Amino acid sequence: MNPLVGALAPDFELQDQHGAPVKLSAFRGREVVLVFYPLAFSNVCNSELSALRDFVTDAQILTVSVDSLFSHRAWADQEGYTFPLLSDFWPHGQVARAYGVFDEQKGLAQRGTFIIDGAGVVRWSVVNPIGTARDVADYAKALAEIS
Repeated sequence: MNPLVGALAPDFELQDQHGAPVKLSAFRGREVVLVFYPLAFSNVCNSELSALRDFVTDAQILTVSVDSLFSHRAWADQEGYTFPLLSDFWPHGQVARAYGVFDEQKGLAQRGTFIIDGAGVVRWSVVNPIGTARDVADYAKALAEIS
């Protein structure tokens, strides 16, 4: 189990693919699926975010990588991603570090997902190796269990 489960989720503010600031605590009162991924335009990341694009949920989906907001914008436009793609570009990986999913040697985030309840508490998490995809069915199951 991730040490953050049961703790208040570290708050942050990052820019989305449009340059708009997005603050985690602004979603209090609503469940959040916070998804860290290594890099835009990679095969596994593309399959995961495409699955999220098609995932039907009332929870707010937020995704985070160390890519620039410009990369995120190009990728979102190309793939039709409408949820926020947040740039943890600078300070490089600061939010991924706060969640314990930053790979210092590679300089990018591992595949970590955190489900945060309406009170801002982490209720579920999974961290996969960089090359191993996650399954959105696991997110649906976890959301159902905490609702």
